[in-house]
Amino acid sequence: MNTGEGTKKSIEDLISVMAALRTPGSGCPWDLEQTFATIAPYTIEEAYEVADAIERGDLADLKDELGDLLLQVVYHARIAEEQKAFGFDDVAAAVTAKMIRRHPHVFGDAAQRAAGAAKGFWERIKAEERSAKAAERARLDRDAGKAAALGSPSLLDDVPAVLPGLTRALKLQDKAAKVGFDWPALTNVFDKLHEELSELQEAIEAQSVATPAEGDAGHDHIEEEFGDLLFVLANIGRHLKIDPEKALRGANQKFIRRFNHIERSLADQGRSPQQSTLEEMDGLWDEAKAIERAKGADT
Repeated sequence: MNTGEGTKKSIEDLISVMAALRTPGSGCPWDLEQTFATIAPYTIEEAYEVADAIERGDLADLKDELGDLLLQVVYHARIAEEQKAFGFDDVAAAVTAKMIRRHPHVFGDAAQRAAGAAKGFWERIKAEERSAKAAERARLDRDAGKAAALGSPSLLDDVPAVLPGLTRALKLQDKAAKVGFDWPALTNVFDKLHEELSELQEAIEAQSVATPAEGDAGHDHIEEEFGDLLFVLANIGRHLKIDPEKALRGANQKFIRRFNHIERSLADQGRSPQQSTLEEMDGLWDEAKAIERAKGADT
């Protein structure tokens, strides 16, 4: 491998770098200690950093973050190769085959291209892929000496548990909706929202009069009802074709902007938020809202 700084590198170079890092005796001690589980949090973090660069419109950052995300793929593939499960080439071959299989209207024969993407085709292909994946998983488990999983695969099995809660809720709801398990109209979801909000309020009121021995159970019940409320809010987003995670990120950024205005305004007076009152900060918050609205009216 050419390690010259001025030489343009390829994916093969990156794979070679990872192999060197993971080589016992001469590799990096930290890299050699890593497993799928220890690397997974970094994989998730890098995906978020890609999304952040896109939202900020920072293409220079996006290039770097995509490289970091690619490194995660190479990392996992190398660990799998060491376990004689699969390698990077297998990952690339599988996703290439999947893209071709899912787009017969682009890569198929003349009749398939002329027919276009038929209704229901995507769901049928996904079902076939789930069956194929189950067979592949069983083969890998046999090779690893694991016991076969019991029961039939569920429609919801391929929604990853590690997704952010709101995103996973959206995907679970969408999967169920595709087989008809869905509220017929948005008004029904709002009815459910009011029901869940009432149940949360009731759980909070019950906790306020609970004995110390009942306290933990009451708090667990409040947490459960709060989760139900969030799940319904995600469903409202789905019906409105709004990504709840994206909407929440927008709300977070708005909160940061407005709180920064409070901090700057107080700093101009030689004070900090700790040296202010809630009423004063509320007034500055409203001032920040008015400034944002005025700017919006000007654009």
